[in-house]
Amino acid sequence: MINRAVEFAKHNSPNSLRVAARRAQMEARNARMRLTVPVVARSEFDNIFHCTVRKTGSQWIKALFSDPAVYRHCGLLPYDPRFYPGGATAPVPAGRTGLAIFLSHKRFEAVPKAGTYRAFFVIRDPRDVVVSSYFSLRNSHAPMGDIPQARQALQELPKKDGMLYVIDRLRDKKQFGQMRSWAQARPAETFRLFRYEDLTGERQADEVDRLLRHCGITLPPAELESLLARYSFTKMKKDKETPGRISHYRKGAAGDWRNHFDDEIYAAYTAAAGDLAEVLGYSARDGSAGDPGR
Repeated sequence: MINRAVEFAKHNSPNSLRVAARRAQMEARNARMRLTVPVVARSEFDNIFHCTVRKTGSQWIKALFSDPAVYRHCGLLPYDPRFYPGGATAPVPAGRTGLAIFLSHKRFEAVPKAGTYRAFFVIRDPRDVVVSSYFSLRNSHAPMGDIPQARQALQELPKKDGMLYVIDRLRDKKQFGQMRSWAQARPAETFRLFRYEDLTGERQADEVDRLLRHCGITLPPAELESLLARYSFTKMKKDKETPGRISHYRKGAAGDWRNHFDDEIYAAYTAAAGDLAEVLGYSARDGSAGDPGR
């Protein structure tokens, strides 16, 4: 009943009410988990920070780190700063995992920290981010903020013009710049980069285990396997599908941009993002290897 009410609020209420509903849902869930889930191992860190940009599996990562199995092995409760005063630039309370933090590396470094921490930033081929953003904005993303206006524009535009619109939008919202800032940041023990394609690929278990260990979390293999099965993209897509609604979980294949970009779209992307794909370690348009940077 509560989840249905929150889902209704998410799609039909003013933004302020939607945020309050999501915050209440998170706090209620955390209270239940604190009372019912015994912690068998506590993280050595006061905080974990999940930093990223949109369309890099942020809701999937959020689901993993909000699961009782992860809490049981670290004692850190999930915290989404978007639902609290100050947002992503306000301190995350100690004992929490800050989820879906959309900041450049410089801005993240300026955020006051409660104590010791580990951070990770999830990257994805920015050309696939364009494609995923197009379909999400046009069809499935919850209608919050300026998304209804973007959706109306995209539904009225031909697909090619829509792709160009999305490229401009991502540039204006500094999303390309945020990815570049993390890729070019000075190496540090406190943060690492992880590829969306690796976290969701054939060696998913190994890569997610590496991510969790970076955060000071060790899950037994059987528990990790169960965790990943609970949040497979296929299952999450099926769980979110209801009559008259398009699921938010569209897992595009790596390199899907080649099915959607023509010369004009690629030129617009290059004007907006430059050599970002190559800086992040993805292949250039001609197939030559990118520069993985760090």
